[in-house]
Amino acid sequence: MLPTPSALLLDFGGVIVESGRSPLPEGSAPRHAELVRRVHRLTGGVVGEDEIRHALDEAKKARARMRENTEECLEISHEQLWGELIAVEWPAVARATVLVHASDLTRQWARRADWRLRPGIADLLDFTVGRGMPVAVVSNTPCGQAHREALDEFGLTGAIAAQIYSDELGVYKPHPSMIWAAARDIGVAAADCWYVGDQPHRDVVCARRAGVGAAILMPEGEPREVGENTPDAVVADGTELLALLRQAL
Repeated sequence: MLPTPSALLLDFGGVIVESGRSPLPEGSAPRHAELVRRVHRLTGGVVGEDEIRHALDEAKKARARMRENTEECLEISHEQLWGELIAVEWPAVARATVLVHASDLTRQWARRADWRLRPGIADLLDFTVGRGMPVAVVSNTPCGQAHREALDEFGLTGAIAAQIYSDELGVYKPHPSMIWAAARDIGVAAADCWYVGDQPHRDVVCARRAGVGAAILMPEGEPREVGENTPDAVVADGTELLALLRQAL
């Protein structure tokens, strides 16, 4: 039996929404098509659309490599993302132009048109609101504003007591400060929270380092190898998480 929680801490991508990591359906427009066109216009056509698309893809890979090769877990800023990863080889004027718009461009880069609520999440949040149980979002992201806007559009913002994002805090999971900040904002000790994430090597590790009451894994798609990062429970979606919560209460 898991400890009874006083609050829930939820990852965004993979838990609240389907993360958008899966391939796009055949015939769909390429991801970031509007962003590519916007950057092309902003730079006066100096940088071609194919070059912009390639730079975005390479920056995503470089950012991922940076995350795997450091223990400090320091999140890069929007300006670093564009100035040091995306536009680093562009003409100086084009690079300076995107730096002026770095935060809004990053918001657009982080947003996914194919985000969908995972099954049972709306019911879960209805339940926590009804019980007065605080829920916080704890998520790694290039731009938390993109997640805030999505929660608004899904009509969920009122059910969320706090939102902690890596670009706003300056560190990313598995740094325990992500969870500690959320617990502090909702006024609940980390030990009295459940943390729910979809990645063992980031979310379960973060939960253990922060000392939460229980680390819950909600894998997206096929179950992933957890290795040594064994969660306290595994659920398929929000419906199973709600059932687990009801049992613990």
